[in-house]
Amino acid sequence: MQEHHLPVSRTARYFTLGSPEHARDVWIVCHGYGKLAARFLERFLPLEDEYRYIVAPEGLSRFYATESPAERRVGASWMTREDRLHEIEDYVRYLDAVYKQVLPPGATITALGFSQGAATVCRWVAMGASRVDRLIVWGGEIPPDLDLTRGSAAERLRIARLMLVYGTRDEFFTPKIVAATESRLREHGIAYELVSFEGGHEIHEPTLKKLT
Repeated sequence: MQEHHLPVSRTARYFTLGSPEHARDVWIVCHGYGKLAARFLERFLPLEDEYRYIVAPEGLSRFYATESPAERRVGASWMTREDRLHEIEDYVRYLDAVYKQVLPPGATITALGFSQGAATVCRWVAMGASRVDRLIVWGGEIPPDLDLTRGSAAERLRIARLMLVYGTRDEFFTPKIVAATESRLREHGIAYELVSFEGGHEIHEPTLKKLT
């Protein structure tokens, strides 16, 4: 048995809030595992503004997220452990394409990733061709496989204004993981801001508003 790979084109989708016409502040927000972009974008309705444009790309792999035949809820994923390197390459190119499609001239760019989307935006900023002014890692960690010792990955994270956001009762991004992430960033000389809130694994509206 031999494994083969063949690049193909496919249709991806993204959702937006606001208009790019007068946008000075663009947010590209990536959802967590098993979510859909439209539902995730609803969390950002409180940030709607004449000069803000919010873009939510959807993970390229959709699946039925529930076993119940009656409900059949659909979710999306950015990647799995199966053939992971090619999936990473695919979504980095995809997010670069979204960036080129939506970017208004002169706008400030914020990339926010929640949960699985946190690792997604980190890899995109580190490995992609897009310029990001601020990187918000919410309820997730800097991917352990991302090499911060040398090369462009670490440098791009240093250039972006990096923020770690977490809930004090988050059952996934626990205080232990937060501490390990901070230690790793300090070890490699990557500056960051730490923002916490009383809550769990969620987009916390009052905290979100403080980040605008």
